[in-house]
Amino acid sequence: MRVDADDIVQKSTFNLEHFFELSADLFCIAGYDGYFRKINSAVCKTLGYSEQELLAVPISSFIHPDDRHITARYRNELIQGEPLLHFENRYITKTGDIVWLSWTSMPAADEELVYAIAKNISHKKSEEADRNKLITELGQLNNNLKQLSYTTSHDLRSPVNNLLSIFNLLNKRTIEDEEVQRFLVILKSGTERLKETLNEYIDLLNKNQHLKIEKEEIFFQDVYQSVTSSIQTLIIDSKVAIKTDFEALPSVYFNRYYLESVFLNLITNAIKYAFPGRPPVIEFHSWIENDELLLSVTDNGRGFDMEKVKDRIFGMQQRFHEHNDSKGIGLYLVHHHINSMDGNITVNSQPDKGTSFIIRFAKQ
Repeated sequence: MRVDADDIVQKSTFNLEHFFELSADLFCIAGYDGYFRKINSAVCKTLGYSEQELLAVPISSFIHPDDRHITARYRNELIQGEPLLHFENRYITKTGDIVWLSWTSMPAADEELVYAIAKNISHKKSEEADRNKLITELGQLNNNLKQLSYTTSHDLRSPVNNLLSIFNLLNKRTIEDEEVQRFLVILKSGTERLKETLNEYIDLLNKNQHLKIEKEEIFFQDVYQSVTSSIQTLIIDSKVAIKTDFEALPSVYFNRYYLESVFLNLITNAIKYAFPGRPPVIEFHSWIENDELLLSVTDNGRGFDMEKVKDRIFGMQQRFHEHNDSKGIGLYLVHHHINSMDGNITVNSQPDKGTSFIIRFAKQ
């Protein structure tokens, strides 16, 4: 059977026209004179004009006034033979709305025509604007929080220094009660530690202006001793038993202030949420497994239902038990400190059986 060549050409032309009209992208052919010569229905649908209206006036009539100058510059380069790839500009629809279009345009000098395809990226631009607004707001919030941290840390040092002055003025020789003397020693030690913590925090804020947090080799036992000495009265009153085993992994590279905050929050949380009538027990254990640096902190407290709390465990102001001193900040800080040092923390817990945290530290 003989196939006529004219039939093939006609069928090919028909198929191309079909493709031209069915495309969701904006297809157009423009002349070097700046007028549309041919457009598909997607152009009319996007801009809201009829085909006759779009072909009757220069293309620049539909471009946003603020984008006309840069569009004209790139158009001049285009008709000089330079293809235009991923060029973005704004058009104004018949109803006055603004749409963002991303163009890929190819010149055909022998025909003095430009073949172009555009995608409507208005939704993408709206998301970018929302994201940029959020980033700006978060930046402002971060600056406000930083300023609040400076102010709070600075202002708290005055009453702390005043309290230390009172301790120095006390004539301990006139206090005969040994228990009172012991409590004064503990109170003074705790106040001195509070002053050191405030000073360290301000130093940390000063050092981290460019989001660079310094690491150093930190020994777990040193951090443990520093933290427990600062809350000695709480430990005595709660009758908590704390067991430590740092032999297999005695140290890691971390930020000292952050690690002290992690230890402090995990210990005080375990004491705060101890199971009623059961002496609290906290166990620290560090080790190396499969080339990972690990630290576990386990308690026998109230625990919680993992299915119910799910991914809220480390969220800001999340509370899973009623307690007068609960602010929902401790585990949020623990999670932040670990992750900011390129580590991660996981948790396993059961109601009335306690909680276990596993911290994986990044290598040096």
